[in-house]
Amino acid sequence: MYRLQAVIAGAEVLVSVRVVPLAQDLVLLPLSAVPDSEQLVEWSLRGPVAFVDAEFFGGTGSQRAQVWEQGRSVLGPLVREEGDLAPDVSPISRALRRLGVVKGEHHDEFDAVGLGRHRDTEDWVTSAE
Repeated sequence: MYRLQAVIAGAEVLVSVRVVPLAQDLVLLPLSAVPDSEQLVEWSLRGPVAFVDAEFFGGTGSQRAQVWEQGRSVLGPLVREEGDLAPDVSPISRALRRLGVVKGEHHDEFDAVGLGRHRDTEDWVTSAE
C-alpha cells in the first residue's frame, strides 16, 4: 500500500512549518487532510506550490495534483484513476515538472525527488519531526 497527501514546494516557500527535504531543492509538508485553499494561495505568492494525493494498493489506485502560483491555480486539479497512470500523464509527475523537477536518469519525476522513500503519509510526518 502507498498513501501520500502532501504539499510540495521550494524550501523558500514553505517557511515556519516542519518539512521534509526532497531532491532538487524541494520540500514536502505531509498532511492529514486536504489543505485549506487559502493557505495554498498564500504560500504560492512566494513560489509555486503543489498539492499531491496518491493512494495505491495491490498495483491499483489513483493520483490527484494541483499547482498554485502567484495566488492562482495554474495546473489542475488533475485526477487519474487506476490503469491510467503512465509517468508522462500522472498528475504528480506533471505537477513536479511544473515545479521545475527534471527526471534525468530516473523512471519519472516522482522517483527523481524521492517520493518512494516512504509508503504512508504518517511516515513522512515522523521524518519531519
